[in-house]
Amino acid sequence: MARILIVEDDRDLNAAYVTILQSVGHDVVAAYDGKDALAKVKEFDPELILLDLLMPIMGGLEFLQQYKLLKAHPNVKVLIFTNMENSPEVNEAYKLGAHRCIIKSWTAPHNLAKVIDDTLKAKNTDNSSAAASAS
Repeated sequence: MARILIVEDDRDLNAAYVTILQSVGHDVVAAYDGKDALAKVKEFDPELILLDLLMPIMGGLEFLQQYKLLKAHPNVKVLIFTNMENSPEVNEAYKLGAHRCIIKSWTAPHNLAKVIDDTLKAKNTDNSSAAASAS
């Protein structure tokens, strides 16, 4: 399946997402803040990043700013996973290259794998950000 990096500071949620995505065959690595994610993205080379915005040490927006500087992974899809619908932070994340925003409280765990699979399929057939409007 796909290589997925989950960047979520809540360790229980992170573990749940890892378990769900591994159960459907994805290769998943967990990071707990943006700084941790920057280190792991270099060695893991993910196809998709599931990114929380509000985290200690380095939040999601700062991660996206630093990640853009790497430019080593131009085809990676970044899904923002937050409860801040229509916030300035989400809008800024889109400007920094996020593909889609998923609202945590609206996404049942079993639906997360489907959303990710749909995003990956869209990536394989169309590398544009047109799917971002499907959220």
